[in-house]
Amino acid sequence: MGFHVNAVSSSIDRPAPERADERVVAALLAKGRLKDVDLVRARRLQEETGGSVLALLLRLGLVSERDHAETSAEVLGLTLLAARQLADVAPELPEDVALSLRFLKQFHVCPLGDADGALNLWVADPCDGYAVDAVRMAIGRPVRAMVGLRSEIDDTIERWHGQGRSAMGAIVENADGDSSGDLDDVEHLRDLASEAPVIRLVNLVIQRAVELRASDIHIEPFESRLKVRYRVDGVLEEGESPPANLTAAVISRVKIMARLNIAERRLPQDGRIQLRVQGKELDLRVSTVPTAHGESVVMRLLDRETVVFDFQRLGFTDEFLPQFLHVLQQPHGILLVTGPTGSGKTTTLYTALSQLNTSDVKIITVEDPVEYQIEGLNQIHVKPQIGLDFASALRSIVRQDPDIIMIGEMRDLETARIAIQSALTGHLVLSTLHTNNAAGGITRLLDMGVEDYLLTSTINGILAQRLVRRLEPTHAERYPATPEEIARFELRRFQPEGQITLYRPRASALAPTGYLGRTTITEFLVMDDELRRAIMRHAGMGQIEALARKAGMRTMYEDGIAKALAGMTTIEEVLRVTEDG
Repeated sequence: MGFHVNAVSSSIDRPAPERADERVVAALLAKGRLKDVDLVRARRLQEETGGSVLALLLRLGLVSERDHAETSAEVLGLTLLAARQLADVAPELPEDVALSLRFLKQFHVCPLGDADGALNLWVADPCDGYAVDAVRMAIGRPVRAMVGLRSEIDDTIERWHGQGRSAMGAIVENADGDSSGDLDDVEHLRDLASEAPVIRLVNLVIQRAVELRASDIHIEPFESRLKVRYRVDGVLEEGESPPANLTAAVISRVKIMARLNIAERRLPQDGRIQLRVQGKELDLRVSTVPTAHGESVVMRLLDRETVVFDFQRLGFTDEFLPQFLHVLQQPHGILLVTGPTGSGKTTTLYTALSQLNTSDVKIITVEDPVEYQIEGLNQIHVKPQIGLDFASALRSIVRQDPDIIMIGEMRDLETARIAIQSALTGHLVLSTLHTNNAAGGITRLLDMGVEDYLLTSTINGILAQRLVRRLEPTHAERYPATPEEIARFELRRFQPEGQITLYRPRASALAPTGYLGRTTITEFLVMDDELRRAIMRHAGMGQIEALARKAGMRTMYEDGIAKALAGMTTIEEVLRVTEDG
């Protein structure tokens, strides 16, 4: 029987972790994961209370758990481990590993079993060596620290060694969830939404979205449960869901945060939440719609602090970017960005505006809604309910002496005609359309009723784009392309000689799916005289695309295959997003 390690008073002396702490803090600053002003605040508090500055940063929510774990593992040369890489049941531990539940919870550590004569110990704070040293002394053999998120470690401890409850399970257990009252009674709904467990539950859902780097949170009511899903790198994945009896409370809580009418459950509503989560300033765009079992809620997460409007970060290649910038910098005309919802069109427009945003030009945008507030732009949020739609806003702003106009979406003929008139009178107009490819932008405008001679006189270029998941580069697996793959995807067009290497995702703690973030694949149609003549002859979309390719346009599929061969993504990802185009 081994030593039994109990919870230990925090007053016991332990090795000073300052050097490791400071290295991690310096790395967080260098990576932009920590603000100087937040570090100053934590240093002042440290002078009053003592302790680790890194622990204070975490406690104050000035550094996120994920940033802390990733940076600590990187700086200290340790393995980063995610909960999704572990089994559902606890591993069998040797008899000498007798660690009390109280000790595990106090120090946020979890034993994972033996490997090569050492005990793998999952730790939340590798800079604090006390827990690792205590376990090493107790079992009398080496301990290998592996880094994880504190919330994931705590959940796993509870699931494996406690009562099997996750953090959400513990919150739900304490929630009243009394949905028997009158759900048309505003005060009853407000009372349900104001319960502390409900507030903690909604905060936990948002916190997990931040940890997952999700772009959207979906809260969907069904008869037997309230489903919670997160869109991560463009793909929905299901999270832990609260019971159905909390539906009214959870959705009312979100509506209160978004300043929506909690009594109105028959009509769709849109709102916005601004809050700070784990050191990040977030905007959440909230949409509710009535369904058979209650209101469905979608929250779009906009991270105001970490968004970077940079074309190369978006995935624009060195070969393509100069051509795009040349068209963007024309003094007048129309530049369109096309693609389905969620293809990154708005981010591309904001990046373009950031390039154009200088002191000698006036830029006015008309958006629904304003997603990012940018210094130097006059941004208008359309409100159709009071008569301020795209067309009416545009009619007003042409009298505001703008140089550049951005229209969130060219939705109808009236908006398109005002945009064209603005371009003809010397303005640069940027906007978006919902089409599958660049040539489709031409035919869509013609179908709207735009005259062909006006279209050919004003369109400078049309960019079509999609977002593909980016491979996590340190773990991506290389493999030689098979003859079938080479033939099917015509890979010799891109690499005429030599062995062709492809890549596939491999899971890691940093990227459990093998993918991390997204990159853009594009095709760019530039208007020229031959295209203008074809449009005036009422050429079809296929003819327009053929002429654009003849003039040098690379299709989204071709751009995607080139990026797959470069190890940025996979062919499967390219096919997933281009098969409809």
